Amino acid sequence: MTPQRRKRKTARLGTDKFGMHKPDYVLLLIISLLVVFGVIMVFDASVVFANEQFDDKFYFLKQELFGVLVGVIAGFFFLNFDYHKLKKLVVPMMITTLLLLIAVFIPGLGVEANGSHRWINIGFTVLQPTEIAKLTFTIYLAAWLSRSRAARNLKNIQLAFSEHIRTELFPFLVVLGGICALIIVEPDLGSTMIVGITSFAVYFISGTDAIHTIGSMFIMVTMGMLAVFAAVLSPYRLERVKTFIPLLLRGEVEDPLGAGYQIRQILIAVGSGGVWGLGFGESRQKFQYLVETTAVTDSIFAVIAEELGLVGSVIVLAFFALFLYRGFLIAKSAPDKFGVLLASGLTFWLGIQALLNIAANVAIIPLTGIPLPFISYGNSSMVVTLAAVGILLNISRQTKID
Repeated sequence: MTPQRRKRKTARLGTDKFGMHKPDYVLLLIISLLVVFGVIMVFDASVVFANEQFDDKFYFLKQELFGVLVGVIAGFFFLNFDYHKLKKLVVPMMITTLLLLIAVFIPGLGVEANGSHRWINIGFTVLQPTEIAKLTFTIYLAAWLSRSRAARNLKNIQLAFSEHIRTELFPFLVVLGGICALIIVEPDLGSTMIVGITSFAVYFISGTDAIHTIGSMFIMVTMGMLAVFAAVLSPYRLERVKTFIPLLLRGEVEDPLGAGYQIRQILIAVGSGGVWGLGFGESRQKFQYLVETTAVTDSIFAVIAEELGLVGSVIVLAFFALFLYRGFLIAKSAPDKFGVLLASGLTFWLGIQALLNIAANVAIIPLTGIPLPFISYGNSSMVVTLAAVGILLNISRQTKID
């Protein structure tokens, strides 16, 4: 970039401390290694099931490579697409997302599996709108909450709190409630939790005064109560909770051939790995002991722990920790509030999703059914998460120049 163009660019951003420069190559390297590792593990964990069900041991590998290819294209696009322009696109993006979330219930278009309506048939593959919602709703909240607001008149606390409820708290709860309602009726409690927690994080960091903090605490309590109700009012979720409580308190899995079967098989995989693991390709649980395709989706971390042991598991955790560090570093150095909220939201979303997935696989929390970012099989998840990384890298190109 010529000095004249850089000068015009920094003038547009309103400060001489910012400008277009190279993206965060450390973050790019971290994600690249995770994705390559994920492709290898998907093939490893799926080869038996794919060969028996599709007579093609490369079936899941080919599907995953297609998702990675589209994801890389999406990530490269957003890397070179100024994230500020996303502000103008949030409304059509949200409308499209809402229509897609509704479309999963339309006969002939939506795909039903095991009583769940989470996918849309688009011919050559299926689309999972909840994955798209995680990205678009994060962008929407960052754009909305980054708008400049008048300073509160803290001399009149009652008036200031009333204004906060009317202009921020109530609209936030209405929009969040609408999105979460469409996701949870699919039903998909795991994705609902991810959207809710990420949304709360973006809302919380968008303001610093006492009234905003009180409003944030109200949101947190409300979300916690709703999560409990959602867990106990659904029969199959209640069974998961009933199975998890004895495991947490006594270390015992109840109903090992029923509701506790999956978590028991996961724990067998994790425990069998020991410190160094059984060796790459030596997993026994991938021989369909793990239910259906969960060995390559939400339980793939169990296969990693079984084959690569504690050492391999810690390395995977370390890579996600590095991702969080680089993501929040980008957020801290972003040139404007929109960049701060957007980078924070994207980082928090992918970080909390990884944390919840791994926590469920080591029985710290009940099974959630959410994928491990960058590693689990799933085209929609892979494309959306790589698009999110592309946005993060674009923000990193406009951070403070050292």
